[in-house]
Amino acid sequence: MSSWIVIGIIVLIALWLIMIYNGLVGGRNQAQTAWSQIDVQLKRRHDLIPNLVQVVKDAMGYEQETLTKVIQARNAAAAASGPAQAGPAEAALSQATRGLLGLVESYPQLKANENVKQLQEELASTENKIAFARQFYNDSVNAYNNRRQSFPAVLAAASLGFGPIDLFSMPETEREVPKVALR
Repeated sequence: MSSWIVIGIIVLIALWLIMIYNGLVGGRNQAQTAWSQIDVQLKRRHDLIPNLVQVVKDAMGYEQETLTKVIQARNAAAAASGPAQAGPAEAALSQATRGLLGLVESYPQLKANENVKQLQEELASTENKIAFARQFYNDSVNAYNNRRQSFPAVLAAASLGFGPIDLFSMPETEREVPKVALR
């Protein structure tokens, strides 16, 4: 009789560990899938920016400093891997791209250029998709990290190889409200 109780307790512990393990695997996989979605949108952004730079460069070859900053920021962002590196690199790219778009606004011939308009629209659409993907990723990571740190999973998570996952965060400079000057 007592051996059946011991076997029952062992089976319950095994089932408990299996449920915790499967829940953690599901959470980690969802976070990885969410990161892949961000990565897809970032790649699209990285592919659009050189096209925009080329159109602007063809229209006016004398603003090389701005164009060079955008390309350097794009290359750094494309080389970044994972949320910890991508956050600051993408923030720098956003800032450089805003400079380029500001430059476009100050030149009527560029502002009226259909290729520039189309690329700006595609870039704006991609930025929106990145924002939604970022939100979904951070929600997925938050759910996983909460599951990992909650009782009873906290008792087994580390020993089963489930570590924390970093959120995709932006540096403080990206959180500042942009200054708009109306003429």
